[in-house]
Amino acid sequence: MFVFLYQPFMSYTNTPPKLLDQIRDRIRTKHYSLRTETQYVQWIKRFILFHDKRHPQEMGAAEVEAFLTHLAVVGKVSASTQNQALSALLFLYKEVLSIDLPWLDKVVRAKQPQRLPVVLTRTEVQAVLTRMSGTYGLMANLLYGTGMRLMECVRLRVKDVDFEREEILIRNGKGAKDRITLLPKSLAEPLQAHLLQRRTLFDDDSRSGKASVYLPDALERKYPNAATDWAWQYIFPSGSFSIDPRSGVERRHHIDEKLLQRAMKKAVQASGITKLATPHTLRHSFATHLLDSGYDIRTIQELLGHKDVHTTMIYTHVLNKGGRGVKSPLDM
Repeated sequence: MFVFLYQPFMSYTNTPPKLLDQIRDRIRTKHYSLRTETQYVQWIKRFILFHDKRHPQEMGAAEVEAFLTHLAVVGKVSASTQNQALSALLFLYKEVLSIDLPWLDKVVRAKQPQRLPVVLTRTEVQAVLTRMSGTYGLMANLLYGTGMRLMECVRLRVKDVDFEREEILIRNGKGAKDRITLLPKSLAEPLQAHLLQRRTLFDDDSRSGKASVYLPDALERKYPNAATDWAWQYIFPSGSFSIDPRSGVERRHHIDEKLLQRAMKKAVQASGITKLATPHTLRHSFATHLLDSGYDIRTIQELLGHKDVHTTMIYTHVLNKGGRGVKSPLDM
């Protein structure tokens, strides 16, 4: 009787983890972001459900191509969305299942349309920024004044700002790269005033024992006290506490970026601007206006954190007036 009960217990404990759990473990091992984890798991689940819950090991190029075709034809998704789904499936087969199939490299990615970025004029930028106040106004000014990406601004920590050198250190930006951008002089005083209010909130959290903040790459184990240190706190915190989906720890995270997106949308509508401007438009405007002011493209490339200068060169096309700067014969 003892043996009968013991054997099932052993088989239960030796059961390999489920496929989705394996995917999550592999993603976290490679230090991918939570957003990437969420998207990859979602696409892989959709792929499996699309093929009536067949295991990916039983499928191949035909099934992958059928799924991607369905997304484009029936789902009418964009090229970038289709490519994201393909990236998730490539990760599944190569990184999780360790199946190196030749057909994976031959699956054609959807061609990305070459579009010019939406850019606001200086007058339009001011029209939007003057209609934004408080924390969202400060964040929008930072986006335009520094060229940061939306999430780079949202994830800023106290230690990343150097008021004396007038610099902002952007850590773990796109491509897991650090870079330095400028701190506009006009924003030094408003940002310091904001940090005074932020310090008050931090002190209140400390007294209630809830000042812990998320630390990347196991730094919490290496520096046990860093999570409750002022220097590591988010500059723009959430208004409430939330549960970390990975660790299960309740803490105050950074502000939800959707709140800034909504605030800017309202400001754009109130200003009467018909362009489809988002917070990322302020980054495009930053680069274009610097280029228009005579700054060299290599400097702008470093400030933006572009890997290739050709990416930055797209703003030279935005600067052209009319068709490549040509004057119409009607106006001659």
